[in-house]
Amino acid sequence: MGELWEVLQRHFPEFRTGFFVTCRLVVVSFAIAMVVGTFVAAFRVAPFKWLNRIGGVYVETFRNIPLLVLIFIAFFGFPEAITPGPWVAGSFSLGLYTAAYVAEAIRSGVFAVGKGQIEASLSLGFTYPQTLRRIVLPQAVRTVIPPLGSLTIAMIKNSAVVGASPLGIEDLLKTARQINSLTFQTHEAFFWSAVGYLILTVAATIAVRKLETKLAIKR
Repeated sequence: MGELWEVLQRHFPEFRTGFFVTCRLVVVSFAIAMVVGTFVAAFRVAPFKWLNRIGGVYVETFRNIPLLVLIFIAFFGFPEAITPGPWVAGSFSLGLYTAAYVAEAIRSGVFAVGKGQIEASLSLGFTYPQTLRRIVLPQAVRTVIPPLGSLTIAMIKNSAVVGASPLGIEDLLKTARQINSLTFQTHEAFFWSAVGYLILTVAATIAVRKLETKLAIKR
């Protein structure tokens, strides 16, 4: 137990920096996932087959390629002149990967909205995009808060894949690996890294539960 506290006290600045780097990575990736996932979900439920197919191709592509492979493609798969930096490659890979799952979650919420509301909106003169934006999506998002919360927690844990990749982003996992290589105190270094991830996932769980309670649909 004494060695655990000794490692934390000695390397607290590094762990703190890695923690906030992970927070930044998760926040940026989450924003990308929500924006892209919402658009893809709209494609998936649009009354046009060609849009459905575009959305379907996106979902099947990003759900069935491992995240680490996407990171390698983003960072090493482009010509040198347009190769994105580590942060862009990491955050967009994680965000676009998660967006495929977000799209499917929102799509299930859209199907939970009664067709009568959509038909009534269209009969009142709203266009289909307006109907989605003003009537369908607000209700759909409220119904899928729990699965979106689960996806957020999964994304926090998947962010460790970015740290394990060759991008060099010094997140919690990268920090733990560096401290381990310097001190050879493997258990202690990775224990505090795990504590950092646990803090983030527990905080996300609490936030999702409060949001679910606040926005719960009264029946």
